Amino acid sequence: MRKNPGLGFVAGFFSLLALTFPAAAQRDQSRGQPGEFDFYVLALSWSPSFCLTEGRNRPGAQCAADARFGFVVHGLWPQYDRGWPQFCAGNAPERVADGTIARMQDIMPSRGLVLHQWRKHGTCSGLAPQAYFDTVRRAANVIRIPEELQRPAAQLTLSPDEVEAAFLRTNPSLGRDMISVSCQAGMLDEVKVCLSRTLTPRRCAEVDTRSCRAPRMSIPPVGRS
Repeated sequence: MRKNPGLGFVAGFFSLLALTFPAAAQRDQSRGQPGEFDFYVLALSWSPSFCLTEGRNRPGAQCAADARFGFVVHGLWPQYDRGWPQFCAGNAPERVADGTIARMQDIMPSRGLVLHQWRKHGTCSGLAPQAYFDTVRRAANVIRIPEELQRPAAQLTLSPDEVEAAFLRTNPSLGRDMISVSCQAGMLDEVKVCLSRTLTPRRCAEVDTRSCRAPRMSIPPVGRS
């Protein structure tokens, strides 16, 4: 039987719509609505690794010659059980007060970092800037840094599992399915901990699957010789 070429065109057109509009809807959904999320991810970045790669040519206190930063807060990220919202501006204020930025410098040692984290993630929290950054600090205080990873003076070489185990020993409320260790360029990059909206550790299968797969990684020392 001869096929009607018009029917083929129609079928192709609707196939294209099926591919295009869900993708567009997913992109729109990724922006999210302020306050609509399931849990937080606290991302703790290993500052010496950052300063050896992305941050080495950036001005500021974080990567200065006399810097003594170990783990710093990269961010506190609202998450869905699958995926995450971002840039939920809506009616959220764009401006973060200078005083708020200054008070965060001990754990987020870059003005640009503070502002970027507010715009991309803080706006999705449903909180005002000051309340969001107060929550960031409370979240950071929930997790204790293992003694051996606070300010090592010499380079360490550990496996991702060893770093994770150190955090589990120091934080008995954590489980292996609540934490993820990431690496980049053969170095420790970040430790991510999943927290409920009330800042208690919780499971997060999707985050846990993004852990570093390298057998060993270097942990650059704090400070420069």
